[in-house]
Amino acid sequence: MSNNVGIVDRALRVGVGLGLMMAAAHGLVGAWGWAGAVPLLTALVGVCPLYRAAKLSSLEVHQNYRPQV
Repeated sequence: MSNNVGIVDRALRVGVGLGLMMAAAHGLVGAWGWAGAVPLLTALVGVCPLYRAAKLSSLEVHQNYRPQV
């Protein structure tokens, strides 16, 4: 599988994921806070199955990019 999660998207996912999991660990939110593992995992792996299903990507596309031959 190729990556489809960009660097800014990854940083946001790590923050949200860790925030939710820490809130769940401290009892600030219910058990649903452990769902923060999902964005954390997709950030670490760099692949989001929902993005793939919707044919989306948050990776940067450089218009002037030309591969070296």
